[in-house]
Amino acid sequence: MRNVTLKNSLYLLVGVSAIAWFSLAYLNNLDLSKVKDFFGLIPKVVSIDLLVIAVFVKWGWKLKIFRGWLVPFPNLNGTWTGSIYSSWINPETEQGVPPIPVMLTVNQTFFHISCKMKTGEMDSFSISEGFNIDDERQLKQLAYIYTSKPRISLNQRSLPHDGSMVFDIIENPEKKLKGRYWTERKTTGEIILTHFSTEVLEELPKELEKHPVTEKENLR
Repeated sequence: MRNVTLKNSLYLLVGVSAIAWFSLAYLNNLDLSKVKDFFGLIPKVVSIDLLVIAVFVKWGWKLKIFRGWLVPFPNLNGTWTGSIYSSWINPETEQGVPPIPVMLTVNQTFFHISCKMKTGEMDSFSISEGFNIDDERQLKQLAYIYTSKPRISLNQRSLPHDGSMVFDIIENPEKKLKGRYWTERKTTGEIILTHFSTEVLEELPKELEKHPVTEKENLR
């Protein structure tokens, strides 16, 4: 897939350059068979190429028309909400934890993607990210390494830690992220998210603010 999109990118850039060359020559009544006229257009053609690349990198890559043959990965920008299903056992009760409401925000450009996850007890930030896309193998994943910072008041129960996340990207029939994670605390779990908004929210929606473990502790 990467080789295919690289070839298509080069073909497209050559095509844009050719169109720019002939258009400039036509508008300026130049004869491209003449060396001076041909090479004299190089600065202008390069400027047009750079402008086209800048527009594509800023906005164009998000258009569906480029998806697959030129842009191999989906646009995940925005806010995703759902639940964490954790293997963590509360040492005080020796019981598992109910599903934890969670929000994932994704900030994505053509060259970079960052992920931030929030629950009522912690924030986690991706520190290394990447896509694993292979249409022939029906593989479409987002993977990242993250660092998690629980609220300071919870340090006795939940210390800062690092972990890894792998999301399967589902686009049909509904946009979803289904993930598996594991941490250096030797906990694992699953996360299921649906697309909530194209905006990147900075705070949890009210319906996601409550954390089941914190709520139980407050009732004691």
